Amino acid sequence: MLNREQFPEIKSAIDFEFHLQNIQTTILPNGIPLYSINDGVQEVLQFEMVFKAGLWHETQKGAAQATAALIKSGTSSKSSFQINEAFEQYGVSVKAGAGNEWASITVSCLSKHLQRILPLLAELLQDTVFPQQELDIHIQNSLQRLSIQLRKGDFVANRLIDEALFGQKHPYGQYMHAEDISALQQHHLDSHLKSFYIAGNVKFFLAGKYAPEVLDAISRVLGENHWNNSTPVLDATYPVQAATEKKWRVVNDAQSVQGAIRIASDFPLKTHPDFSPMIVLNTLFGGYFGSRLMSNIREEKGYTYGIHSFLYNHLHAGAIMISTEAGKDVAEATVQEVYHEMQVLRDEVVTEDELMLVKNYLLGSILGDLDGSFQIIQRWKISF
Repeated sequence: MLNREQFPEIKSAIDFEFHLQNIQTTILPNGIPLYSINDGVQEVLQFEMVFKAGLWHETQKGAAQATAALIKSGTSSKSSFQINEAFEQYGVSVKAGAGNEWASITVSCLSKHLQRILPLLAELLQDTVFPQQELDIHIQNSLQRLSIQLRKGDFVANRLIDEALFGQKHPYGQYMHAEDISALQQHHLDSHLKSFYIAGNVKFFLAGKYAPEVLDAISRVLGENHWNNSTPVLDATYPVQAATEKKWRVVNDAQSVQGAIRIASDFPLKTHPDFSPMIVLNTLFGGYFGSRLMSNIREEKGYTYGIHSFLYNHLHAGAIMISTEAGKDVAEATVQEVYHEMQVLRDEVVTEDELMLVKNYLLGSILGDLDGSFQIIQRWKISF
């Protein structure tokens, strides 16, 4: 019988061995790799198509994000209303977006319904026509959103620090102006779709609990050779042109009571041997709520509600960033405290207790992030 008066043995998270659940790899007839995990309790799944079609590859500023945003805007035979109605009929969620390197289309639904909407997904990839009316609405909404965001110090600070790190002509450092949004035309989006949403430029990720027929349907509908072409897209090369001026003070809104602070430096890519140790060091410094930056600048000094440091995990260039918003009257003092904590980190050895706390936090976060097949496949995705 269980003795409830005896406490269970407490073990540190670092005493456990962690093994990521295996992933199945299938190569479809047209060469597209499909990575899948068939696991779970409920008959639900997530199917993601990841294209090398982000900002890095666009030939017209804004085309990558606009193409993703309007991928459901209409085909030669269906309006956006008909497309969305067809998805909603089966309770299917279809979301698309574009980042620095990648664009993705993510489908979440009951497992039994994926086969029903796969032909429509294939139609979007091959026949989206980007109706002018839908594009006009997108441009209008984007202009309004940009106008509002430009009043916010944190938004402007994020744009300026990326430009300073990489240069405005670099995909990681460039940002949209109103005239760039207004210049978007149908042929820009159509060209981006036909150039990058192709069989040779995509990886498929499938997670959830599903029958074998689901894999067969994906292979039949999206794995045939007639889906565009299978020629891989080569990465362009963009040199980093960091700003020569290292310190900037910009008055974005004279009436604002807060200042947005960004401190950053270039840092090696995740393939560098220093990247993994830096994850631990960065967490201790400013990567979680109990970090040194939070303890000093938020808890002790009360200068800010939150301050964080993090590593850029870009594909072609990296950086480490410290980000916070503080009252204008204490903004300069906040910067000085950040540099003070940097100096302490250089001069004083980290105690075993603090290091153990950070290790346990990181391992606990990993366990939390691997709760289910959807989260597990996201971990696998960053390795491909």
